Amino acid sequence: MSSLEWPPGSAPALPQLEVAYREASLSSLLDDPRTLAVIGFGRRAPARDDDPRYFNVGLEPLGAAVPFEVWRVDADALCGRDGNIAWARAGDLSFGSLCVDEARHGGITPAAEAAYRQLLDHLASGPHPALLRSWNYIDAITEGEGDAERYRQFCIGRALGIGQRLSAYPAATAIGLRDGARVLRLYWLAGPQPGTPIENPRQVAAWRYPRQYGPQPPSFSRATLPGAPSLPLLLSGTASVVGHASLHRDSLADQVDETFRNFASLLQAARGLRPSLAPAFGAGSLLKAYVRDADSAAAVAAELDRHLPAATQRLLLAADVCRAELRIEIDGFHR
Repeated sequence: MSSLEWPPGSAPALPQLEVAYREASLSSLLDDPRTLAVIGFGRRAPARDDDPRYFNVGLEPLGAAVPFEVWRVDADALCGRDGNIAWARAGDLSFGSLCVDEARHGGITPAAEAAYRQLLDHLASGPHPALLRSWNYIDAITEGEGDAERYRQFCIGRALGIGQRLSAYPAATAIGLRDGARVLRLYWLAGPQPGTPIENPRQVAAWRYPRQYGPQPPSFSRATLPGAPSLPLLLSGTASVVGHASLHRDSLADQVDETFRNFASLLQAARGLRPSLAPAFGAGSLLKAYVRDADSAAAVAAELDRHLPAATQRLLLAADVCRAELRIEIDGFHR
């Protein structure tokens, strides 16, 4: 692997991105030069690696297996570090990751602002300035009352860090860690051109949420459709929300049903722009389910089996959703 830039005029075409869960040694995955990124989960996976392509989000898998999420492309990757940002590039795609210590910045709001300023400065200085998708992991995400809630404070900081630098909000996930470390963990996918934001007709756009959800609405779209047909639809964290209200507070099964109704609506909206997308999840899909109550893992797995064909890859993680009444949130990739 090299941390050098591609020579002028020699950059390969936009690579195919394949995302899969793999049970293998980390070293074997990183030995593949076409591995763009490897995402690890929990204490049974390595906490870190010298290779910039590896990032552990710190969430515990709910199951005996501890797979890695592997992003593989059909071009060799270059990788390196830009300050405390780790990055990898292949053709016209970039992966990046960043950890920001809240204490060094004075709390979650300035930490989120600093993180997004660093992220966007890094992208602006490289060949792939367009943020397509981000994943944000925040300790104790629902701690605090009213506008002091940590998720609401994160939303303020993220918006300050973004400022006027994005023409549209990309897809995103914000999920709660339980490690007490107060370190914002962030990774992303970027490309040369922005994707098309996709909104769900059943839901109010998150960036238009009313004031009751905080002084700063969340800065994300429900999905991003990249311009290249070789890239999958990038699905934001999706839950049992219709309009802007949480539904089925007392029923896990009903929350899962509502979540999949939202996905069906979102896929239909995306297929209006790319009819080649499959109308339902299947072998071309990969999903992560963030589960608030680890004791409900078996019930969640049964609900997912009811909604998904066996070919759909899925992973359950113990995590806190950004609304305390929501028991599950799901994100992923879809072709």
